[in-house]
Amino acid sequence: MKEKFLNFVIIFLLTILLVNMFSWNKENTKDVGLLVFKMQKSSYTIPASPILTITNNTSTWVVFNTCTDLVVNYLWEKVNFPKEFCKDIEVKSNTKQNIEFNKYYKDFSNVWIYNFLIKVDNKDYITQTEVSNKWVISKIFVGLFYAPLYNLTIFFLKLFNNSLGWAIIAITIIIRLLLVYPQHKMMVSQRKLQAIQPKIKAIQEKHKWNPQVLWVEMMKLYKDENVNPFWSCWLLLIQMPILLVIYRIFINIKDYSNVYYVYNVLWTYNLDGIAHNFFGIDLLWVWWLTWIILWLLIAIIQFIQVKLSLIHTNQNKTWVVLEKKKDAKDYQSFMPDPEFLNKFMLYWLPAMVWVFTYSLLAWVWIYWWISTTFTIIQQLIVNKIVKK
Repeated sequence: MKEKFLNFVIIFLLTILLVNMFSWNKENTKDVGLLVFKMQKSSYTIPASPILTITNNTSTWVVFNTCTDLVVNYLWEKVNFPKEFCKDIEVKSNTKQNIEFNKYYKDFSNVWIYNFLIKVDNKDYITQTEVSNKWVISKIFVGLFYAPLYNLTIFFLKLFNNSLGWAIIAITIIIRLLLVYPQHKMMVSQRKLQAIQPKIKAIQEKHKWNPQVLWVEMMKLYKDENVNPFWSCWLLLIQMPILLVIYRIFINIKDYSNVYYVYNVLWTYNLDGIAHNFFGIDLLWVWWLTWIILWLLIAIIQFIQVKLSLIHTNQNKTWVVLEKKKDAKDYQSFMPDPEFLNKFMLYWLPAMVWVFTYSLLAWVWIYWWISTTFTIIQQLIVNKIVKK
């Protein structure tokens, strides 16, 4: 009972820690009562799409014109924007507003410091940002991953009449098809690893006070049983760059600076035509009702996927991962409670997903749902193969 309570406390504290990390308020409290003009980033890389943030902490409205009251200088020369950029900006009291330059990324194609001079109520404000070239590693990453996937996204947007939802589904299916083999190897290895848990536990009990011998015996067992416990790590390493690229692409899907990466055959595509409303859900927005509905769908299929990945024993009709002896007190102090691990995977995991993904855009849920559904189908196939 003590071990279960301790495990519960540890998981709970980790959950609270992660939630605080993602929800920490980074606002600067020193700017109370001031009008602040600040670039969203201190530096950008080509293609640059700077964003100027106006924070009005005063009690009055702020009004200025983007052409007559805002000047952008590069090496003491004024950057001239087209007439369509000229408009009046009104910032209400205690609000923020952004001025985006993503359509004019070509005007920020030179490397150096760009100064932004703003005049409001006869007061001058200045802020700046630096534009630089990407590093070699970043260029390789963009060339191998970002540019191809971005152009694939544009291709599917044109194919599906600008529907962002169907483009996400198509890209998710393609990614899952590319990962079929490593995912299959990981699932098979995981099932085999669960099946030999009694042997693993016997070795751990026998050599629990001798880590060196324990490691050697475990490696020998994995070799004899043809099990690779590191397949899940390899799959994660393969997926991480792809997932990061997909996230960057869709979170900035309407950023005009991405046109810099578009291949010639897709050059005529207009980003303004993207339809991001998918069956009544705005894929580029966060809304509490959408969050609850999509989370319920994700929680259900996540529960099914985890349950399918566990071993089912015909004797007691229960789902288990590890065996546990009642009298193995020393072993329990050395290893986590298997029953608690099962319950954590089945119940806590969907709950943690619900907490951590509150601020994510709706398209992430669509991607997650399709990907998990694909995993369930593959898991069913693997279960039949392993059973034979």
